[in-house]
Amino acid sequence: MVGGSWLAVSPTFKYYNRPVTSILSAATREALVADLRAILADRCTTNPTQLEHHSHGESWHAEAAPDVVVFPSSTDEVSAIARVAARHDAPVVPFGIGSSLEGHVNAVCGGVSIDCSRMTRVLAVNADDLDATVEAGVTHGTLNKAIRNQGLAFWVDPGADATIGGMAATRASGTTAVRYGTMREAVLGLTVVLADGGVIHTGSRARKSSAGYDLTRLFVGSEGTLGIITEITVRLFGLPDAVSAASCPFDTMEGAVRTVITAIQLGIPVARIELLDEMQLDAVNRYSKLNCALKPTLFFEFHGTSDQVVSESAASVQEIASENGGNDFQWAITPEARTRLWTARHNAFYAALALRPGCKAWTTDVCVPISRLAECVLETRADVQASCLLAPLAGHAGDGNFHYIFLLDPDDPDELARAKAVNARLVKRALAMGGTCSGEHGVGMGKMDYLGDEHGASLEVMKAIKRALDPENRMNPGKMLRL
Repeated sequence: MVGGSWLAVSPTFKYYNRPVTSILSAATREALVADLRAILADRCTTNPTQLEHHSHGESWHAEAAPDVVVFPSSTDEVSAIARVAARHDAPVVPFGIGSSLEGHVNAVCGGVSIDCSRMTRVLAVNADDLDATVEAGVTHGTLNKAIRNQGLAFWVDPGADATIGGMAATRASGTTAVRYGTMREAVLGLTVVLADGGVIHTGSRARKSSAGYDLTRLFVGSEGTLGIITEITVRLFGLPDAVSAASCPFDTMEGAVRTVITAIQLGIPVARIELLDEMQLDAVNRYSKLNCALKPTLFFEFHGTSDQVVSESAASVQEIASENGGNDFQWAITPEARTRLWTARHNAFYAALALRPGCKAWTTDVCVPISRLAECVLETRADVQASCLLAPLAGHAGDGNFHYIFLLDPDDPDELARAKAVNARLVKRALAMGGTCSGEHGVGMGKMDYLGDEHGASLEVMKAIKRALDPENRMNPGKMLRL
């Protein structure tokens, strides 16, 4: 059985420069790898470089390598891999491109890392119905390239060019969620491989249904703990006829956040509202060669059916910003200027890393009701400053979601301890305001301790579902739920 006291009894082996904990014995590992190679040949590997690559995501969490990495090319192959893993009682960890931020892909029990990056077919695009079906390894950018010539867009935009399968598994969102929603709203149906290798299909292409349990919503955000998502049907949108973007610095953080709250409460149709503090702006300026004032700053984007509609929305927001100390709107009218602005925002994580060479980035996020955003941001900002930690802030302020990137010395446990303490207080603060411990990063390893506080007795229902679908706790164990 995977779970229980595995930490106390697992053998330790060394495939690369750090010891790795696996629940598998050497003999079981050898038999597992042999059976997988019989199916996949050279698409099954124990190469040390591949094991290291599949031991972590982008944010810092203790690395944990799998016993073996496999590269399936179809749902049928994923099903066959799952059956082999079940036969050897081996854990299974889905892997997209490794851009997750809460340790979702770290193989804390060893086992099989199923890398879906070769499942890259766009299976269908239904322009009339505004939907598409893709394999799990298709990335956000690849899908948009495939549909752009039909005047369509897939708007869920997490920043990184993540796989659609990974985005569904973590219930991702991003800069455009304020207008177009998150993966919760974007996913219409799924193909999922279960723990025993069985394959199910959830949802449909219909825009609504009253038939049965909503299994699609159950698997979206399940982080690989209930099954492996191999195909996804997603909602598309038409490309807007008119687009405009702008940045605006503010005298105070409170003024910037108040602008966001007022714009949302008035129902102004803004496509993106991104918040960056002075430290993050400094990092973005350096990394992306911008010249933004080092003040709390909002990045905006407006979509509409005409230039007039966009201009009216922009003018309304500009007036609100002026009332809150934002008097220097810088417009990005051309596609090139907009691309430069949003590329800089999407590279904020790497820009932050460059502020402290040799550091590790440990990220966190919360989401609160929009009316409490200013209070939560300002209290957390004071807490971070008091901790003497280097931690830029960026956020999808339009939906009450913000992030801190703690830049830590990996050899200084005191820094990590201080960051975890600040994070714990941040989560407690967000929950007290009616918010959530994670708006989009997910739970993974990093937020498990807070689910009980957020969900109460509902957590036991989640555990019951997990036990029903994965009784041996082999599907991405050590994530989401403690069993």
